Amino acid sequence: MLRRPRRNRQSAVIRDMVQETRLSVTDFILPLFIMEGKNVRSEVSSMPGIHRLSLDLMLEEIQECVDLGVQTFDLFPNLPESKKDKYATESYNPDGLYPQAIRAIKDRFPDVVVMTDVAMDPYSSDGHDGIVENGKILNDATLEVLGKMALTQAQAGANIIGPSDMMDGRVGYLRQVLDEGGFNEVAIMSYSAKYASAFYGPFRDALDSAPKFGDKKTYQMNPANSREAIIEAQLDFEEGADFLMVKPALAYLDIIKLLNDNFHLPIAAYNVSGEYAMIKAAAQRGWLDGERAMMEALMAIKRAGATVILTYFAKEAARLL
Repeated sequence: MLRRPRRNRQSAVIRDMVQETRLSVTDFILPLFIMEGKNVRSEVSSMPGIHRLSLDLMLEEIQECVDLGVQTFDLFPNLPESKKDKYATESYNPDGLYPQAIRAIKDRFPDVVVMTDVAMDPYSSDGHDGIVENGKILNDATLEVLGKMALTQAQAGANIIGPSDMMDGRVGYLRQVLDEGGFNEVAIMSYSAKYASAFYGPFRDALDSAPKFGDKKTYQMNPANSREAIIEAQLDFEEGADFLMVKPALAYLDIIKLLNDNFHLPIAAYNVSGEYAMIKAAAQRGWLDGERAMMEALMAIKRAGATVILTYFAKEAARLL
């Protein structure tokens, strides 16, 4: 035999020397759930080990993560129903919980990167990512709300905004709003290929943001489609996105590779709540080695072509790395 591939697997040193894909703590963005109150820590029942945190405890959590090398955080607000309305007006209240949290994080940790979520659903009494009229999601009217939201976040100190709404034309609209507002340095990590997935359930539990009626299939993508991801990504690229994101990650590794092969921008992948919950639940039952499964999943996402991974495993993986 001329070729014996096992020769390159015969010892740990050789295996490490020829390893093709490597994970780094700098690959990770940690999503965090912020809620009102003080000294409040509320576990998300469907996401073992993940909590909604009041601002004081969130700052402590960020300190622990920074000490481990995690430097980028994506914030998501859990708001009471009393602060939600049809037009998500709380989303651009400069004195609201979310802008307060951004300012507090940047004041204490000026060097960390704060990413924000731009979508109506955490603030909407309808639970949808856009304005609802007669059971339909209004695309163009929603853009104005998203623009106000993004500008408020930028004014509070956000470094990256993450439009997760999947409205048509929102990247170009938000880029214009930010530039005209004097925030041309704020980056856009666009949720370019966001699928109408069953893997979002625990996240919606965390934010109490499930749709009050219907589903999100008229704006999120059909899981059966891949060429459509190219269309969405091309539009976002042309409209000025700085990163292109695929969500979810593990069931869409082919889409991560597709975008990485076709666009010379950093590709982000969101290792979503349901993917996290599956591994955690199986590990708690003793059905999987949780740490090995976690690292294998993250490695697969990186191997598929992701430059950046948004993952609830970030802190845990950082300890191992």
